[in-house]
Amino acid sequence: MSHIPPLDPMVAARKGFRESEERLKRFWKAVDVAFGDDGWSITLDGRTPRTPAHAKLTLPTEGSARLVAEEWAAQGEFIEPGTMPATRLASTAIDRVSQTREPVADEIAAYAGSDALCYLAEHPTPLVTRQAQQWAPWRDWAATELGVALHPAEGIVHRAQDPAAIARVRDLALSLDDFALTGLATAVPLLGSAVLGLALQRGALTGDAAFDLSRLEEAFQEEQWGIDADNAERTALRRAEAVLLERWFKALKD
Repeated sequence: MSHIPPLDPMVAARKGFRESEERLKRFWKAVDVAFGDDGWSITLDGRTPRTPAHAKLTLPTEGSARLVAEEWAAQGEFIEPGTMPATRLASTAIDRVSQTREPVADEIAAYAGSDALCYLAEHPTPLVTRQAQQWAPWRDWAATELGVALHPAEGIVHRAQDPAAIARVRDLALSLDDFALTGLATAVPLLGSAVLGLALQRGALTGDAAFDLSRLEEAFQEEQWGIDADNAERTALRRAEAVLLERWFKALKD
C-alpha cells in the first residue's frame, strides 16, 4: 500500500486544483476507524491518512473519528476538500492549534471584549426589543454559568469590558483540548461572540440556535427588505458550518 499518498484534501485545496487541472483521485475503498495508543485513527483500506504536516489523522474519541471518517467515505471519484469540514478541523487541531494554543486563546478572548451580544441597536424599536429579549438571557448565562460578566451598550461605540471577564474567557479556552479549542476558535468568529461560541461548545445551544442569535439584525433587515439570493447562499453556508460545529463538539464527548 506504499502508493497511498500522504494527505490530503488540504494539500489539494492549497494548490488550487480546478476541474480542468489535476485533481486528487479517491485512492481507497474501505473507510473505518481504529483505536490505538494515540487515540482513534481514520483508516483507509487499513492505512491512516496524514495531515498536511504529515501527522497521523488521529482523534481523541470514537465519535469524532467517525465524524471525520464519514467525510472520507462520502467522497466520490475525486476528493472534494470543501465537503470535508471535520477533516479540516481535525488537521488544524493537530498541525496548528496544538502548537499555538495561547495565541488562539488570546484571539477568542479578544472577541469577549467586543462581543456581538453586547452591542444593542438604538432603533428601530422592534429590533431593539428583539435583541433585549433574546440576548440578555445569554449574557446572564455567561455570568452565572461561566463567570463571564459582560455589559451591554447601545449603538456602535465601543464599551470596554472588565479585564477579569476577558481573562476568564481565555482561561476557559485554554482548559479545552486541542480539538475542542479548534472548534471554539472557529465558532467564535463565525458567530461574532465568545458567549455564543462557548454556549455552542458546551451544548447549551444548538448550531441553528446559536447562528440565529448571531444574526438577529441581519434577519430583521431581511424581513423588512427581502432576501438577496447571494446573501441567502452565504447564510446557508455559514449555518451549515454552525451545525457542523455542533456535531463536532458533541462527537468530542462521545
